[in-house]
Amino acid sequence: MTTAAQSIRELKAPAFSFELLPPLKGNSISRVYRTIDALKDFKPLFVNITSHRDEVVFRSADGGLYERKVTRKRPGTVAVAASIKHRYGIPVVPHIICSGFTRSETEYALIDLNFLGIHDVLLLRGDKAQRDRFYEPAEAGNAYAIELIEQVNNLNKGVFLDDTLAEAFETPFSFGVAGYPEKHEEAPNLDSDLFWLKKKVDAGAEYVVTQMFFDNSKYFAFVEKCRAAGITVPIVPGLKPITLQNQLTVLPKIFHTDIPEDFARALRTCKNDEEAARVGVEWTTMQARDLLDNGVKLLHFYTMMATQSVRKVAEQIY
Repeated sequence: MTTAAQSIRELKAPAFSFELLPPLKGNSISRVYRTIDALKDFKPLFVNITSHRDEVVFRSADGGLYERKVTRKRPGTVAVAASIKHRYGIPVVPHIICSGFTRSETEYALIDLNFLGIHDVLLLRGDKAQRDRFYEPAEAGNAYAIELIEQVNNLNKGVFLDDTLAEAFETPFSFGVAGYPEKHEEAPNLDSDLFWLKKKVDAGAEYVVTQMFFDNSKYFAFVEKCRAAGITVPIVPGLKPITLQNQLTVLPKIFHTDIPEDFARALRTCKNDEEAARVGVEWTTMQARDLLDNGVKLLHFYTMMATQSVRKVAEQIY
């Protein structure tokens, strides 16, 4: 079975991939299918499925008090990946994250994926809990992606958390990791960020998918610094069309990415979300063409709230 990493390395022509979210708890998977139906014509190299931790919420209780509840708003990463593979035959790359998961929970998820014949994963630390000021790993969990990589590498050698298992099988997982052209929000500087990215690549990561960016010069500079640091694996650019006016300020706050002034100025002149979405498609199309013109083979799109915009961009460049 060809892995995502092999497919990326062997690309001869421009290709397309995208990321989607599992449905909110209680919702149907039909929205996931609608996203894929809108984009499958572009023959995606693979589809990424995000993973989400438990969150603490407070709900009104009797006597004017509040009750603390732990809930996972978007369960089902493994099941969604299996459903997509079964229904469409498209290669899937589910996210496996440290944040909010114990090593045991991670091991069970990986065992399930192995039984399902899904062996491509993207390994990430994950975000801090919404109510936390700082990131805290789960008790008995992996603290950082490098530790998660070690756990996957151990499984690939047949080493499970329970070292008393007889005839433990070896798994064939292949994995990528995330990269941040404008550095991770918690990194003291980009060089420090690259130090840890190199550690992850040296530990077996076969490709890098970047956080979204809106200034291609940041991506090209990032790739150049990666190569200078000895990171030789493919670095896949992540793109997201802006679809709402408020994303001009929301996205930089959440994802810590700059929006070039030319783009920001165009968005500020928009009178409504429809105009903003049109400007977003134009900008992302410009980014995509520039990346392809400069030798990039695979473009990865973030589809959250942007499926139709991603389709419009893809129609113009593929």
